[in-house]
Amino acid sequence: MTDTPAPPPFRVGQAFDVHAHTDDPDRTLILGGVRFEGERGLAGNSDADIVAHVCCDAILGAAGLGDIGQMFPDTDPALKGADSIELLRRAADAVRAAGWHPGNIDLSVVLDRPKLVSVKDAMQRNLSDAAGCPVTITGRRTEGVGAFGRGEGVAAWAVALVHR
Repeated sequence: MTDTPAPPPFRVGQAFDVHAHTDDPDRTLILGGVRFEGERGLAGNSDADIVAHVCCDAILGAAGLGDIGQMFPDTDPALKGADSIELLRRAADAVRAAGWHPGNIDLSVVLDRPKLVSVKDAMQRNLSDAAGCPVTITGRRTEGVGAFGRGEGVAAWAVALVHR
């Protein structure tokens, strides 16, 4: 009989998300917990903060805890308009309760507007505080190419490390 190898001291998770813009004039764009007044918001049951959503998915996946849709179903009326930064905080708590600790999250967000450079530090602080680990963000512009270049929505990718 062979011995079962010890579980690894760290794991990696990756995530992808996309949200369409909504025509709801009362919906403000929120990315990384920062409100972009005057910009079209994203469709979703919560506040539709796609940046916080990919952070949730990446750390949950790394810890083997499923994804944001399993933990916070978009069919749950109690989550209507939920603050996605708070959802990230709750996901990070679940990761720690499972014996893992978020090490870091790195993400890229794809959109032509608004430009993120002036608020990137605030976004990173909001996400880092909620996740309990460093979060870094890079913005990617499409230069007008494709659905995102036409302003139809926003996409984001993230990679996270969790450790024992």
